[in-house]
Amino acid sequence: MLQAKQDLDSTLGKIYEGGGAAAKAKHLSRGKMLPRDRIAALLDAKGYAFLGYRSTRCMIVANDATVKGGSYYPITVKKHLRAQEIAQENRLPFDSGGANLPRQSNVFPDKDHFGRIFYNQARISASGIPQVAPHSAVRLGVRCDGIVHCWRCICAGNVRRVYYRPQPRHHFSWRASPCNCLHVYRLQVKAATGEIITAEELGGASIHCKTSGFTDHMAENDLHAVEIARNVISSLPANKKMSFADAEPPLFDISEIDGIIGTNLKRPFDVKKVIARLVDGSKFHEFKAEYAKSLVTGAHFIELCCQRGIPILFLQNITGIFGSVLRSCLGFMVGSKAESEGIAKNGAKLVNAVACANVPKITLIIGGSYGAGNYGIPRFLYMWPNARISVMGGEQAANVLLHIKQQSSKQPTDASLKSSLLEQFEREAHPYYSSARYR
Repeated sequence: MLQAKQDLDSTLGKIYEGGGAAAKAKHLSRGKMLPRDRIAALLDAKGYAFLGYRSTRCMIVANDATVKGGSYYPITVKKHLRAQEIAQENRLPFDSGGANLPRQSNVFPDKDHFGRIFYNQARISASGIPQVAPHSAVRLGVRCDGIVHCWRCICAGNVRRVYYRPQPRHHFSWRASPCNCLHVYRLQVKAATGEIITAEELGGASIHCKTSGFTDHMAENDLHAVEIARNVISSLPANKKMSFADAEPPLFDISEIDGIIGTNLKRPFDVKKVIARLVDGSKFHEFKAEYAKSLVTGAHFIELCCQRGIPILFLQNITGIFGSVLRSCLGFMVGSKAESEGIAKNGAKLVNAVACANVPKITLIIGGSYGAGNYGIPRFLYMWPNARISVMGGEQAANVLLHIKQQSSKQPTDASLKSSLLEQFEREAHPYYSSARYR
């Protein structure tokens, strides 16, 4: 487990480097702040809320221009849509390059592609959730339009934008330094109309702040745009606050979890030992402790939480339908005995209870999350670095696929094929792979 945590730290270090030292230096040479620096300047010192007359929790989307110019790939669209979904469900104010043209078929036309961002922004705005867009980068094409579905626009730069002006928007600001946002390229204008025009004339900050009236504020630089955004947010009604009792530390050292949960997912562990190192005072009252010992809680427990308005935290370690059910995990068993006892019926009850639960639900995957069992309790997922998520374990998947191939070809399969399949399933089940792709 310690090695998995070290690998995570190393991977995060590479991610924080963005597009690399050269790309970052080029970005900074243009007088622009790096995305994480913008976020740090935007947030309170504690790093979780805006500073204003009242602190306000919010959702932030920041494009990193040092990575592929900040353009949108298919996975980028999925991440943006997920952020919008979270903001809408929790009524969080929303602060937000164009599409990657070679991949346009994967980001543009589908129901959950770029157009969905526009649709969501309109719905979010209609529901009264503020949206703010400090604009301080080169913006070309459809992504620019997505940003300006916002509530207030703070313009930082010679940001150029032509055409769409979706309503209602909230705040939009421009930075008065080199920064472009165009729905069309100036060369496209020349090709379509014969007009020869500069990027500044086509859609600069001066045009939209002084002539078109498209934007609400003009900023001198990135930091100025951030200050304006903070002032705008400070005038918003504060999120409804909940009262919390003082936290009580667990009786057991939380660092001991590393010795309880390992990277070998085939090794069983007692989840109660994990709970004892997470909850206040290590106090834990198990529901129906002597019944269905393969899981610690179940559908009835979830329904009771809903009745009492109690948020639910799932500690997920699911073997799925191709593994044995351990005492420390929730899994869907297979076989004649399981079928005759109603595994399909009872599994459906669990899925139904979770889907219909109207209380906050967070899932922490602490081991395996495989197969049909995964569908039982997925919600706002976090994964520990030792966790894995897949339709089934790599070994089982490889054996099934090899059996199918052998049956169809009537020839013995190559041992290297199994090795390749195992490598593929391990890579795709890894938390780095899944957390970057799945919603």
